[in-house]
Amino acid sequence: MDDSLLDLENPDESLEENSAETFEYCDDFDDNNAEGTDTLLPGTDAPTPSRFQRYLLNINLKYGRNLVIRSRRAGSSDPYVKFKLEGKQFYKSKVVYKDLNPRWNESFSHPLRDRNNDVELRVYDKNLTADDFMGSSTISLKNLELHKTHELELHLEDPKSKEDDMGVIVLEVRLNFRDATVKRGNFSFKVRNQQNQGQTPRTNDPSKNQLKSQMWTGVFQITLVEGLHMPQCGHGDVYVRFRLGDQKYKSKNLCIQPNPQWREQFDFNKFDDVLEPLQVEVCAKRRRKGTESWGVFEIDVLKFPLNERMDHNYVLNPGKGKLVFLVTLRPCWGVSISDAENPTIANQDEKDAVVERLSLKNSHKCLQDVGFLQISVLKANDLPATDINGKSNPFVVVELGNCKLQTRTVSRSVNPDWNTIFTFPIKDIHDVVEVTVFDENGDKSPNFLGKAAIPLLTVESGQPMCLFLKKECLEKISKGTITLVLEVIYNKVRAGVKTFQPKEAKFTEENSKFNKKILARNIYRVRKISTAVLYTLQYIKSCFQWESRQRSIIAFLIFLVTVWHWELFMLPLFLLLLIGWNYTQLSRELASSNQDLCEVNMAMGDDEEEDEKEPGKKGLIDKIHMVQEVVLVVQNVLEEIANIGERVKNIFNWSVPFMSFLACLVLFVTASLLYLIPLRYIVLVWGINKFTKKLRNPYCIDSNEILDFLQRVPSDIQKVQYSVLRAPTGQNQPRKKKNAL
Repeated sequence: MDDSLLDLENPDESLEENSAETFEYCDDFDDNNAEGTDTLLPGTDAPTPSRFQRYLLNINLKYGRNLVIRSRRAGSSDPYVKFKLEGKQFYKSKVVYKDLNPRWNESFSHPLRDRNNDVELRVYDKNLTADDFMGSSTISLKNLELHKTHELELHLEDPKSKEDDMGVIVLEVRLNFRDATVKRGNFSFKVRNQQNQGQTPRTNDPSKNQLKSQMWTGVFQITLVEGLHMPQCGHGDVYVRFRLGDQKYKSKNLCIQPNPQWREQFDFNKFDDVLEPLQVEVCAKRRRKGTESWGVFEIDVLKFPLNERMDHNYVLNPGKGKLVFLVTLRPCWGVSISDAENPTIANQDEKDAVVERLSLKNSHKCLQDVGFLQISVLKANDLPATDINGKSNPFVVVELGNCKLQTRTVSRSVNPDWNTIFTFPIKDIHDVVEVTVFDENGDKSPNFLGKAAIPLLTVESGQPMCLFLKKECLEKISKGTITLVLEVIYNKVRAGVKTFQPKEAKFTEENSKFNKKILARNIYRVRKISTAVLYTLQYIKSCFQWESRQRSIIAFLIFLVTVWHWELFMLPLFLLLLIGWNYTQLSRELASSNQDLCEVNMAMGDDEEEDEKEPGKKGLIDKIHMVQEVVLVVQNVLEEIANIGERVKNIFNWSVPFMSFLACLVLFVTASLLYLIPLRYIVLVWGINKFTKKLRNPYCIDSNEILDFLQRVPSDIQKVQYSVLRAPTGQNQPRKKKNAL
């Protein structure tokens, strides 16, 4: 989780664009390359040289006084201000019409590489044709004290003008310093360790400090609640961006309204070597007018008390309202990196302690600690060669949810041995472990070599697995194999409770884009579901038309008995019996749906490759943006419909036994309650809970337990992606067939 959450440079682009540029540095909310000149160390007054550096310049343009007249007929001017750095404009204020003492009250920020250049401020009078110059001034960045707000009165000058006094611009300037972080990279561990553990670059040899720099010691649980008294200014969206070090999160977009309700919760990991504050920015996005910042502020999270909720109610820019959110620092356990010779669970006593902590009798203690994962990354065989000499420099990144750890790099090898053991705390037993092999490429982005995904619920603890690597889409086989050993220990009660709570969003997921392959696949999936529904309706209709006398007689008798004895508790009981009947059919082959889906993927794969080969051709969708948006919405809606239908089907066909068993338990409890308790009492309790929920907990997160449960069930696409393809142990990968997967 610590390395790629948001790309805040351009909110219109993909939020999680995995460029993975290991040694490319970024500025505060805007990711730009930065080459620092000096570093201000904690507890020192003088800067110390360092190659890792970035600044953020915050300017509050307040007002102008006694500006010069440029519109002679009106006896006034229509002033606005431009800000330039190294000859390039980075901000332009609004125009204040017919006013020589204008008030702007605009705040903005701009990232800087260094402090060697001055910011030029130029004032113009707005005209229908060419704008008239009204004077300029400069802001010397070298004379600004870091982390201090300076109020400046800048006297405007123009060497070509005969006017002695051209007026004054009043503004506030604040220059902040930040430790460098990695731009959108998946592999920031090396750089962060260099910049914080010591101010000189490390060697390529791994060390204990480098391994420790990857591990987090706590979790900041952040709840974005709402906005208050925000302006109702036309159409558009408002959203919030958070950043802590190189962890980034962007909230969902809500329509601009006075009191938007986000009610979102997410976690940032706490690293001991990251000393940066939590940065928060509220943005308003309008299609043609671009994005406007409504306020940026920072919170020092280093002194947060443990397990104590901190309520924050921050005032935004003048007239932009307030933002309400909560932050709680919670402890974290079970994060480690070790060699295979010295595993974290070294003996039976340590393993027994973990089992005791997660035992059923301790289920009531700390419901957030669902389980414990230990994964041993042993070796890989027959990896693709990326160098001219036929070798690679592979390393492995292991991901569980938003948490990531990385192995050392093995130089010049296609059959590397890592023998590294990682341990993770499990927040959700329905998460998937993703093991990705990369080739280190110096200062450039790593090359992707292969990937494997293993759902936690399918892990056979302690059993070595030799898996075929897959391509990035996880739907086709790549070259090479990887050998892993996984061990999962979890508490079934906590896992079951977590299933009905909102699922944590994956920060690295990219924004969906239109793809005719995906659209065709979604149409096929929806058509398959609708065909099944129509077939069922036709089957019922045939009972009324007496196409089969025996079937119609049985259906008629069932109808009479059911209606005569019908009670509400029979509905969940019927669903329970249906799931139980499907359990008896497990001996049959149930992979036909996945096989059909794979055939569709293969059929559409050729079209996708042709599109990649001809990027210069622009179709109608590329030319008409509105049509593209409509088609994208249709594609996403079809995908959601298909996902819901397939997930419901997969509950009944026991694709994930844990989920099906949990559904049986819930249906049994529901049927029992409906049988024992009158319906009006149940509805009364439900209504009282709904009406008083906001009063009891004003900051509660809205959730739908049924949808949260369904989100944990894999769709048919995910079943294909998460299918484990075992390779023969000790053998090289066979030649890949064209119709593989």
